[in-house]
Amino acid sequence: MNAHPRLSIGLPVYNGEEYLAEALDALLGQTYEDFELVVSDNASTDGTEDICRTYAAQDSRIRYLRLPRNIGAAPNHNRVFTECRGELFKWASHDDLYARDLLRRCVEALDARPDVILAHSGQAVVDGEGQLQVPYEYGLATDSPHAPERFRSFLFEPGGDDFYGVMRADMLRRVQPHDSYHHADRTFVAEIVLHGPFHQVPELLYFRRDHPGRAERANPSKRSRCVNLDPRRAGRLHPTPRLLAEYVGGFASAIRRAPLSAADRRACYRHLAVWLASRVRPGAGERVEDRAPVGTAGLTVSVDDLVAGREGRRT
Repeated sequence: MNAHPRLSIGLPVYNGEEYLAEALDALLGQTYEDFELVVSDNASTDGTEDICRTYAAQDSRIRYLRLPRNIGAAPNHNRVFTECRGELFKWASHDDLYARDLLRRCVEALDARPDVILAHSGQAVVDGEGQLQVPYEYGLATDSPHAPERFRSFLFEPGGDDFYGVMRADMLRRVQPHDSYHHADRTFVAEIVLHGPFHQVPELLYFRRDHPGRAERANPSKRSRCVNLDPRRAGRLHPTPRLLAEYVGGFASAIRRAPLSAADRRACYRHLAVWLASRVRPGAGERVEDRAPVGTAGLTVSVDDLVAGREGRRT
Protein backbone atom coordinates (compact mmCIF):
# COMPACT_ATOMS: atom_id res chain seq x y z
CA MET A 1 0.00 0.00 0.00
CA ASN A 2 1.18 3.53 -0.78
CA ALA A 3 2.47 5.08 2.47
CA HIS A 4 0.72 8.32 1.55
CA PRO A 5 -2.39 7.43 -0.45
CA ARG A 6 -4.13 10.39 -2.05
CA LEU A 7 -7.60 9.21 -1.06
CA SER A 8 -8.75 7.60 2.16
CA ILE A 9 -11.97 5.61 2.36
CA GLY A 10 -13.44 5.10 5.81
CA LEU A 11 -15.85 2.19 6.22
CA PRO A 12 -17.47 1.90 9.67
CA VAL A 13 -19.34 -1.37 10.12
CA TYR A 14 -21.34 -3.29 12.68
CA ASN A 15 -22.66 -6.81 11.97
CA GLY A 16 -22.40 -6.32 8.22
CA GLU A 17 -21.67 -9.87 7.10
CA GLU A 18 -24.62 -10.09 4.68
CA TYR A 19 -23.41 -7.43 2.23
CA LEU A 20 -19.90 -6.49 3.34
CA ALA A 21 -18.02 -8.67 0.86
CA GLU A 22 -19.97 -7.16 -2.06
CA ALA A 23 -19.12 -3.64 -0.90
CA LEU A 24 -15.44 -4.51 -0.49
CA ASP A 25 -15.33 -6.09 -3.97
CA ALA A 26 -16.88 -2.94 -5.44
CA LEU A 27 -14.41 -0.62 -3.70
CA LEU A 28 -11.31 -2.70 -4.37
CA GLY A 29 -12.32 -3.01 -8.03
CA GLN A 30 -12.27 0.75 -8.63
CA THR A 31 -10.43 2.09 -11.68
CA TYR A 32 -8.87 4.70 -9.37
CA GLU A 33 -6.42 2.80 -7.17
CA ASP A 34 -4.46 5.37 -5.13
CA PHE A 35 -6.41 4.92 -1.91
CA GLU A 36 -6.40 3.27 1.48
CA LEU A 37 -9.50 1.58 2.86
CA VAL A 38 -9.81 1.87 6.63
CA VAL A 39 -12.45 -0.46 8.08
CA SER A 40 -13.52 0.18 11.68
CA ASP A 41 -15.44 -2.78 13.10
CA ASN A 42 -17.73 -1.64 15.90
CA ALA A 43 -17.36 -4.87 17.95
CA SER A 44 -19.41 -6.95 15.51
CA THR A 45 -20.79 -10.26 16.79
CA ASP A 46 -21.36 -11.92 13.40
CA GLY A 47 -18.90 -12.92 10.67
CA THR A 48 -17.77 -9.35 9.94
CA GLU A 49 -14.35 -9.78 11.53
CA ASP A 50 -13.54 -12.91 9.52
CA ILE A 51 -14.56 -11.23 6.26
CA CYS A 52 -12.45 -8.16 7.01
CA ARG A 53 -9.37 -10.13 8.00
CA THR A 54 -9.64 -12.31 4.89
CA TYR A 55 -9.81 -9.27 2.58
CA ALA A 56 -7.06 -7.42 4.47
CA ALA A 57 -4.75 -10.39 4.01
CA GLN A 58 -5.34 -10.24 0.26
CA ASP A 59 -5.10 -6.46 -0.35
CA SER A 60 -2.56 -4.22 1.39
CA ARG A 61 -4.73 -1.14 0.86
CA ILE A 62 -7.03 -2.34 3.66
CA ARG A 63 -6.41 -1.44 7.29
CA TYR A 64 -8.72 -3.33 9.63
CA LEU A 65 -9.43 -1.89 13.08
CA ARG A 66 -11.66 -3.58 15.63
CA LEU A 67 -13.22 -1.81 18.60
CA PRO A 68 -13.52 -3.73 21.89
CA ARG A 69 -17.11 -2.49 22.42
CA ASN A 70 -19.92 -0.94 20.39
CA ILE A 71 -19.50 2.82 20.65
CA GLY A 72 -22.38 3.62 18.26
CA ALA A 73 -22.48 4.49 14.57
CA ALA A 74 -21.76 8.23 14.91
CA PRO A 75 -18.57 7.91 17.02
CA ASN A 76 -17.41 5.11 14.73
CA HIS A 77 -17.89 7.32 11.67
CA ASN A 78 -15.85 10.06 13.36
CA ARG A 79 -13.19 7.60 14.49
CA VAL A 80 -12.61 6.15 11.04
CA PHE A 81 -12.02 9.65 9.65
CA THR A 82 -9.37 10.40 12.28
CA GLU A 83 -7.54 7.22 11.23
CA CYS A 84 -7.27 8.25 7.58
CA ARG A 85 -4.24 9.90 6.00
CA GLY A 86 -5.24 11.03 2.50
CA GLU A 87 -5.79 14.58 1.29
CA LEU A 88 -9.20 13.38 0.06
CA PHE A 89 -11.71 11.39 2.06
CA LYS A 90 -14.86 9.36 1.48
CA TRP A 91 -17.14 7.48 3.85
CA ALA A 92 -18.40 4.16 2.50
CA SER A 93 -21.26 2.02 3.73
CA HIS A 94 -20.87 -1.72 4.14
CA ASP A 95 -24.13 -2.44 2.30
CA ASP A 96 -23.98 -0.06 -0.68
CA LEU A 97 -22.54 -0.64 -4.16
CA TYR A 98 -20.10 1.51 -6.13
CA ALA A 99 -19.57 1.57 -9.90
CA ARG A 100 -15.96 1.02 -11.00
CA ASP A 101 -15.47 4.63 -12.12
CA LEU A 102 -17.01 6.36 -9.09
CA LEU A 103 -13.77 7.32 -7.35
CA ARG A 104 -11.95 8.25 -10.55
CA ARG A 105 -14.72 10.54 -11.78
CA CYS A 106 -15.05 12.25 -8.38
CA VAL A 107 -11.30 12.80 -7.99
CA GLU A 108 -11.13 14.18 -11.54
CA ALA A 109 -13.89 16.64 -10.69
CA LEU A 110 -12.06 17.87 -7.59
CA ASP A 111 -8.80 18.22 -9.53
CA ALA A 112 -10.52 20.23 -12.25
CA ARG A 113 -12.25 22.59 -9.79
CA PRO A 114 -10.13 23.72 -6.80
CA ASP A 115 -13.15 25.63 -5.46
CA VAL A 116 -15.26 22.45 -5.20
CA ILE A 117 -15.03 20.77 -1.79
CA LEU A 118 -17.14 17.65 -2.42
CA ALA A 119 -17.82 15.52 -5.50
CA HIS A 120 -20.42 12.81 -5.83
CA SER A 121 -22.37 11.20 -8.65
CA GLY A 122 -25.83 10.24 -9.78
CA GLN A 123 -27.41 7.82 -7.33
CA ALA A 124 -30.10 5.15 -7.23
CA VAL A 125 -31.74 2.78 -4.79
CA VAL A 126 -31.10 -0.93 -5.25
CA ASP A 127 -32.78 -3.83 -3.48
CA GLY A 128 -31.25 -6.54 -1.33
CA GLU A 129 -30.11 -8.40 -4.45
CA GLY A 130 -28.45 -5.30 -5.86
CA GLN A 131 -31.02 -4.73 -8.58
CA LEU A 132 -32.04 -1.21 -9.56
CA GLN A 133 -35.25 0.05 -7.98
CA VAL A 134 -35.45 3.80 -8.57
CA PRO A 135 -32.93 6.58 -9.25
CA TYR A 136 -32.74 9.81 -7.30
CA GLU A 137 -33.38 13.08 -9.06
CA TYR A 138 -30.84 15.49 -7.61
CA GLY A 139 -32.56 18.84 -7.20
CA LEU A 140 -30.15 20.73 -4.96
CA ALA A 141 -28.29 23.88 -5.99
CA THR A 142 -25.17 22.77 -4.13
CA ASP A 143 -23.05 23.87 -7.10
CA SER A 144 -23.97 27.53 -6.56
CA PRO A 145 -21.05 29.88 -5.78
CA HIS A 146 -23.26 31.56 -3.15
CA ALA A 147 -23.38 29.91 0.29
CA PRO A 148 -26.88 31.17 1.24
CA GLU A 149 -28.33 29.71 -1.98
CA ARG A 150 -26.63 26.36 -1.38
CA PHE A 151 -27.98 26.34 2.17
CA ARG A 152 -31.50 27.37 1.15
CA SER A 153 -31.61 24.66 -1.49
CA PHE A 154 -30.31 22.07 0.96
CA LEU A 155 -33.14 22.90 3.39
CA PHE A 156 -35.99 22.92 0.90
CA GLU A 157 -35.12 20.76 -2.11
CA PRO A 158 -34.86 16.97 -2.52
CA GLY A 159 -31.42 15.51 -3.06
CA GLY A 160 -29.20 12.50 -2.67
CA ASP A 161 -26.54 11.17 -0.30
CA ASP A 162 -23.80 13.81 -0.40
CA PHE A 163 -22.61 12.45 2.96
CA TYR A 164 -20.98 9.68 0.90
CA GLY A 165 -19.23 11.98 -1.57
CA VAL A 166 -15.47 12.39 -2.00
CA MET A 167 -14.42 15.38 0.12
CA ARG A 168 -11.35 17.46 0.78
CA ALA A 169 -10.03 16.25 4.13
CA ASP A 170 -8.72 19.65 5.26
CA MET A 171 -12.23 21.08 4.89
CA LEU A 172 -13.75 18.16 6.79
CA ARG A 173 -11.41 18.77 9.72
CA ARG A 174 -12.90 22.25 10.09
CA VAL A 175 -16.44 20.89 10.41
CA GLN A 176 -18.06 19.84 13.69
CA PRO A 177 -17.89 16.02 13.99
CA HIS A 178 -20.99 13.97 13.23
CA ASP A 179 -23.41 14.11 16.18
CA SER A 180 -26.11 11.63 17.23
CA TYR A 181 -29.35 13.57 17.55
CA HIS A 182 -32.29 13.18 15.14
CA HIS A 183 -31.17 13.80 11.52
CA ALA A 184 -27.66 14.74 12.65
CA ASP A 185 -26.40 13.65 9.22
CA ARG A 186 -28.41 16.49 7.64
CA THR A 187 -26.96 19.20 9.86
CA PHE A 188 -23.51 17.70 9.27
CA VAL A 189 -23.84 18.00 5.47
CA ALA A 190 -25.46 21.43 5.89
CA GLU A 191 -22.29 22.69 7.56
CA ILE A 192 -20.17 21.20 4.77
CA VAL A 193 -22.29 22.93 2.11
CA LEU A 194 -21.57 26.27 3.78
CA HIS A 195 -17.84 25.77 3.17
CA GLY A 196 -18.01 25.56 -0.61
CA PRO A 197 -19.79 24.22 -3.70
CA PHE A 198 -20.36 20.56 -4.54
CA HIS A 199 -20.10 18.86 -7.93
CA GLN A 200 -22.42 16.10 -9.12
CA VAL A 201 -20.86 13.82 -11.74
CA PRO A 202 -23.67 13.32 -14.31
CA GLU A 203 -23.41 9.53 -14.30
CA LEU A 204 -25.20 6.87 -12.24
CA LEU A 205 -22.30 5.48 -10.21
CA TYR A 206 -23.51 5.11 -6.60
CA PHE A 207 -26.15 2.60 -5.49
CA ARG A 208 -27.77 2.85 -2.07
CA ARG A 209 -29.04 -0.54 -0.96
CA ASP A 210 -32.46 -0.63 0.70
CA HIS A 211 -33.04 -3.74 2.81
CA PRO A 212 -34.75 -4.68 6.11
CA GLY A 213 -31.50 -4.63 8.07
CA ARG A 214 -30.50 -1.09 7.06
CA ALA A 215 -30.19 1.14 10.12
CA GLU A 216 -33.14 3.38 9.18
CA ARG A 217 -35.45 0.38 8.81
CA ALA A 218 -34.14 -1.60 11.76
CA ASN A 219 -34.61 1.46 14.00
CA PRO A 220 -37.96 3.00 13.00
CA SER A 221 -38.39 5.49 15.86
CA LYS A 222 -36.43 8.69 16.42
CA ARG A 223 -35.17 7.43 19.77
CA SER A 224 -34.05 4.05 18.45
CA ARG A 225 -32.22 5.67 15.53
CA CYS A 226 -30.40 8.00 17.90
CA VAL A 227 -29.49 5.15 20.25
CA ASN A 228 -28.06 3.31 17.24
CA LEU A 229 -25.96 6.41 16.50
CA ASP A 230 -24.75 6.56 20.11
CA PRO A 231 -25.82 4.17 22.93
CA ARG A 232 -25.50 7.04 25.43
CA ARG A 233 -28.71 8.47 23.94
CA ALA A 234 -30.72 5.69 25.62
CA GLY A 235 -30.98 7.48 28.97
CA ARG A 236 -33.71 9.74 30.32
CA LEU A 237 -31.58 12.79 29.65
CA HIS A 238 -32.25 12.40 25.91
CA PRO A 239 -36.03 12.54 25.36
CA THR A 240 -37.37 13.02 21.84
CA PRO A 241 -38.05 16.80 22.28
CA ARG A 242 -34.39 17.30 23.15
CA LEU A 243 -33.29 15.28 20.10
CA LEU A 244 -35.48 17.47 17.87
CA ALA A 245 -34.28 20.67 19.50
CA GLU A 246 -30.69 19.63 18.93
CA TYR A 247 -31.53 18.99 15.28
CA VAL A 248 -32.75 22.55 14.75
CA GLY A 249 -29.91 23.91 16.85
CA GLY A 250 -27.46 21.97 14.71
CA PHE A 251 -28.37 24.07 11.67
CA ALA A 252 -27.97 27.30 13.64
CA SER A 253 -24.60 26.17 14.99
CA ALA A 254 -23.44 25.26 11.49
CA ILE A 255 -24.23 28.78 10.28
CA ARG A 256 -22.43 30.30 13.27
CA ARG A 257 -19.25 28.27 12.72
CA ALA A 258 -19.06 28.50 8.92
CA PRO A 259 -16.62 30.89 7.18
CA LEU A 260 -19.29 33.35 5.99
CA SER A 261 -19.52 37.09 5.56
CA ALA A 262 -21.88 38.90 7.91
CA ALA A 263 -24.39 39.38 5.08
CA ASP A 264 -24.30 35.72 4.07
CA ARG A 265 -24.67 34.63 7.67
CA ARG A 266 -27.78 36.77 8.07
CA ALA A 267 -29.21 35.36 4.83
CA CYS A 268 -28.67 31.79 6.04
CA TYR A 269 -30.38 32.54 9.35
CA ARG A 270 -33.36 33.95 7.42
CA HIS A 271 -33.60 30.79 5.30
CA LEU A 272 -33.45 28.70 8.46
CA ALA A 273 -36.25 30.73 10.06
CA VAL A 274 -38.50 30.27 7.01
CA TRP A 275 -37.75 26.54 6.94
CA LEU A 276 -38.50 26.17 10.65
CA ALA A 277 -41.79 28.06 10.30
CA SER A 278 -42.80 25.75 7.47
CA ARG A 279 -42.13 22.70 9.66
CA VAL A 280 -44.11 23.82 12.71
CA ARG A 281 -47.08 25.29 10.85
CA PRO A 282 -50.25 23.18 11.42
CA GLY A 283 -50.93 21.01 8.40
CA ALA A 284 -47.43 21.45 7.01
CA GLY A 285 -46.57 19.06 4.22
CA GLU A 286 -43.94 16.38 4.16
CA ARG A 287 -40.42 17.23 5.17
CA VAL A 288 -37.77 17.14 2.48
CA GLU A 289 -35.71 14.69 4.53
CA ASP A 290 -38.60 12.20 4.49
CA ARG A 291 -39.39 12.32 0.77
CA ALA A 292 -39.14 9.17 -1.31
CA PRO A 293 -36.69 9.10 -4.23
CA VAL A 294 -38.03 10.43 -7.52
CA GLY A 295 -37.90 8.09 -10.48
CA THR A 296 -36.67 8.93 -13.97
CA ALA A 297 -38.62 7.21 -16.71
CA GLY A 298 -36.79 5.30 -19.40
CA LEU A 299 -33.55 4.77 -17.47
CA THR A 300 -31.80 1.55 -18.44
CA VAL A 301 -28.83 0.68 -16.25
CA SER A 302 -27.31 -2.67 -15.37
CA VAL A 303 -25.82 -2.49 -11.89
CA ASP A 304 -24.11 -5.82 -12.52
CA ASP A 305 -22.25 -4.39 -15.53
CA LEU A 306 -21.09 -1.29 -13.63
CA VAL A 307 -20.00 -2.75 -10.28
CA ALA A 308 -16.84 -4.85 -9.80
CA GLY A 309 -17.45 -8.30 -8.39
CA ARG A 310 -20.89 -8.70 -9.92
CA GLU A 311 -19.78 -10.02 -13.31
CA GLY A 312 -22.00 -12.76 -14.68
CA ARG A 313 -24.99 -11.97 -12.49
CA ARG A 314 -28.38 -11.76 -14.11
CA THR A 315 -29.89 -8.28 -14.41
